Amino acid sequence: MKEYMLRNSRYKIRYFDFKAEKTPILFIHGLGCAGSFDYVDVAFQKVLKDNRKIVVDLLGAGYSDKPKDFIYSVKAHAKYLNEFIEDIGLKKVIIYGHSLGGAIAIELCNLCGDIVEKLILNEPNLEPSKKGAASWDFAQLNSKNLESEMLLKIEKYESEGNTMWISTLRNWLPKAAYDISQDAVYGGEPSWKTILFNLDLPKCFIFGEKSLPDEDYDELQCKHEDIIIVENAGHSMAWENSADLAFTIKNCIMR
Repeated sequence: MKEYMLRNSRYKIRYFDFKAEKTPILFIHGLGCAGSFDYVDVAFQKVLKDNRKIVVDLLGAGYSDKPKDFIYSVKAHAKYLNEFIEDIGLKKVIIYGHSLGGAIAIELCNLCGDIVEKLILNEPNLEPSKKGAASWDFAQLNSKNLESEMLLKIEKYESEGNTMWISTLRNWLPKAAYDISQDAVYGGEPSWKTILFNLDLPKCFIFGEKSLPDEDYDELQCKHEDIIIVENAGHSMAWENSADLAFTIKNCIMR
């Protein structure tokens, strides 16, 4: 694992960098997750062996620093990731984002410009979150009692059997989950969907078979966007079917 210090800051994100000859894939995880937990198995699948894989833990999550004075907005994550890409010297990059990490990926592509070879979005947040989503739940927490209220949420989710996700959510700074969830509920400005459809670059969308039907999927189909379905998987397909997810990512790259 490596670390990168954010510009004009003492804070560090930590990441894996699996070297290879072809265009790097930057993996951006979603809410409550961690790249170091979700995407190492995906990165090591044989089908992706030719591409360099960069797997980050976002600030506030996983093994990265968790400062309490940082504003964990989607735009703020995208800003330091853009600087990270510049500072490690990437000339071309494939950006992959899952769930709320998809919103970060969209904002990041808007900053990176021509160096983005392809944007791959896995069940991304394109619209403001609705009641029932985890981000909606976190956005309703009392900002003055985040730690205690987050513990209650974790206990609730754990009792429902979602132990894999809970194992990484426990390592999130509650403020990091709260801040980005506020963004998720209110949406981007301009909206992530507006930014997405204005991006002049190749895109590919991934959905899990068990996540369907889905309103975003239907809209993307109507717009004739490139979509691939991962069978035997739902929203957490990095754990549920990592081999087929890796194959699908490669398929996205080759299309």
